[in-house]
Amino acid sequence: MLRGLRNLFRLIGIARTLARYDALFPADWLPATGGLVFAARILSGFRTAPGIRDLRPGERLARALQALGPSFIKFGQMLSTRPDLVGETIANDLSALQDRLPPFSSDEARNAIETEFERPVDELFEHFEDTPIAAASIAQVHFARVAADPDDPSAGPPADGKGAPARDVAVKVLRPGIERAIERDLDLFRWIAGIAERTQPRLRRLKPVMAVETFAESLRWEMDLRMEGAAASELQGNFSDDPMYVVPEVDWERTGRRILTTEWITGLPVHDVDDLVAAGHDLEAIVHKAAESFFLQVFRDGFFHADMHPGNAFVRDDGALCVVDFGIMGRIDRGSRYFLADMLLGFVTRDYGRVADVHFQANYVPAGTDRQVFHQAIRAIGEPIFDRPPSEISIARLLAQLFQVSERFDMEVRPELLLLQKTMLIAEGVGRRLAPELNMWQLALPLVEEWMREHRGPEARLAEITADVIHAAGRLPQAVEALERAATSIADGELRLDFGRAGAPQWPIWTGIVAVTALALAALLT
Repeated sequence: MLRGLRNLFRLIGIARTLARYDALFPADWLPATGGLVFAARILSGFRTAPGIRDLRPGERLARALQALGPSFIKFGQMLSTRPDLVGETIANDLSALQDRLPPFSSDEARNAIETEFERPVDELFEHFEDTPIAAASIAQVHFARVAADPDDPSAGPPADGKGAPARDVAVKVLRPGIERAIERDLDLFRWIAGIAERTQPRLRRLKPVMAVETFAESLRWEMDLRMEGAAASELQGNFSDDPMYVVPEVDWERTGRRILTTEWITGLPVHDVDDLVAAGHDLEAIVHKAAESFFLQVFRDGFFHADMHPGNAFVRDDGALCVVDFGIMGRIDRGSRYFLADMLLGFVTRDYGRVADVHFQANYVPAGTDRQVFHQAIRAIGEPIFDRPPSEISIARLLAQLFQVSERFDMEVRPELLLLQKTMLIAEGVGRRLAPELNMWQLALPLVEEWMREHRGPEARLAEITADVIHAAGRLPQAVEALERAATSIADGELRLDFGRAGAPQWPIWTGIVAVTALALAALLT
């Protein structure tokens, strides 16, 4: 009862903010909210913030979420990956949601660092810049310098021009009290999702409670900066042999739960086209590298940078593409990669039967779905898109429309593919800004085809089957031992298989042994 009242009062305050930004339309997604909407309009004085009326609904919602604070900014970013929930137009507008807030004080930043490492800031860093270079909803980043090994090629002169060499680093510091504030907001999100799932049958397919829990889990990981450091380290390891795709090294000595220190990245922001041209960079080469690196992350590694907005990518003087900020990463298992590659090749070659088939083979479409109708729906998505010049084809928008079709056929949503789709959309935008005549997915298509030959051709399938057999053979001794133990227990009377309850048929003992054998074989083969 107390929780409900507390969240109801908070909801009224949130609705008031939404009213000020003329963004109350999400209330239409929930039951019996007419009174709440009316109360919000009264509390807002029926006034809207300046410059709001000419914006699209998604843009107004983005402004409102930014005004509501960190949890709502992150929630808006999550909604931008769910066009199945909010529609493609609103999702696209939310993808531009600016994750910026006023910075917190340098005293708070220094205190956080000293509390984390139990050492003075001046001992950890030769120089620490008090003014942050960026302030977002969860954390802010400071420039600093640390002593470096004289043999380190990345080391530069010390800040004062004397003494030992120094190395430039970026220090990310969590906002004070952010964990408590986010947990309070998450409780509200769970409460709303629970009401929606109980009272709105049409929303149950979208699993709002599970969506909030997934969001909560991702936020918890994002607030442990050691996890971001681990993600950066993994991505760097995946590209360790590629000097033209740069991931900053993590300074683990100065990294903890609330502090992340990484190598300082210098370069021009990837969206500053004029500056890139003035510096003599080949824009088409940058798009080629972006397409190649994205393909490798998704298909080769199944681990990709999922927050590739322009502020997180830079071009170094030598043309290398550099990425930062690893708080949001995506993973795709092997089966999903095969599905995605088959589907994309089917669309690109206009083989819509193949696209339909891979959906059925992956069990993404409910049993009993009419294949011909589904095939027709796939064609309706593909034909309008591919009847355009290559430079205008958007694979990301194609996937977004495919996910919208999922509601009609009662298909379950795949969160990792939604995150991938949104990342692709952002990457497309950057690619078109750099080289409007190029289609980065056409650049990556030869890589996809080669990967398919290596991983989906007859030789690859034979190797996969062989690996599965070897894996099963390795488990054979344990399965046989378990079978022997079970058979001995049955023979000694320690284990009884009681099929003799009243009204049940009587089964001989060998039936039990056969059953145990079948279970052991099933365990072996799974």
